[in-house]
Amino acid sequence: MSRNVAAGIDIGTSETKVIIAEGVVENGHFSPRIIGTGIAESRGVERGFITNVAEVAESVRLAAAKAEKMAGVRARRAHVSFGGIGLGSITSTGSVAITRADLEVTDRDLSAALEAAEAALPKEATVNKRIINTIPIEYKIDGKISWGEPVGLKAHKLEVKALFITCLEHHLGDLIKAVEEAGIEVVDVVAAPVAASFVTVSKKQRRVGALLADIGAETLSLITFENNNPVSLEVIGVGGADVTNDIAL
Repeated sequence: MSRNVAAGIDIGTSETKVIIAEGVVENGHFSPRIIGTGIAESRGVERGFITNVAEVAESVRLAAAKAEKMAGVRARRAHVSFGGIGLGSITSTGSVAITRADLEVTDRDLSAALEAAEAALPKEATVNKRIINTIPIEYKIDGKISWGEPVGLKAHKLEVKALFITCLEHHLGDLIKAVEEAGIEVVDVVAAPVAASFVTVSKKQRRVGALLADIGAETLSLITFENNNPVSLEVIGVGGADVTNDIAL
């Protein structure tokens, strides 16, 4: 029987980290168990973006080799976190008329509303950028807020407010190229602040409102939560190394 193994890669300005986890079933619940970790010095990275693909690929290879040795399995495919300057977010709204004769909202209507919100994004905000995550913030049916997904409810009009997380397209291309040169297939890319929030921000904190600040070597990542949803994400090109250098000066 094949093992259910997944890998994650985070390429930071100072360190490249690889983690390998195996899915296990405990007391009827599925949960991941970490079986291997590896860290290597990052090379070819500045302010979170890649300046030398070959050097980054070598850093990924070194970190992956350590994780594979500990886990006893090969990391063939991985989810990769994307950070660095150039990562940001923009909010947009979109609306559609319900298509069914009985006016019941379906998953197709939700997808159409999100597409309308994406189409409404200002052109200048998306030039040379790629949307890597789309997160619905709020739904409205006939102008009234719908608590939770409105699928199954009846309405004439569906509106959605969504957060689009974007990154510079060439930065993303270099990231994927570097990981693939290290011999690992990229399954998906997720914004690094979003990935970090899964293990640092509780459900209660997401509901009442919270700001997560991740201070890296050369960048500061900020993600804000309200009513269980991320509502903004920004990356600033200042990090811990800058503070250290300023103190030294």
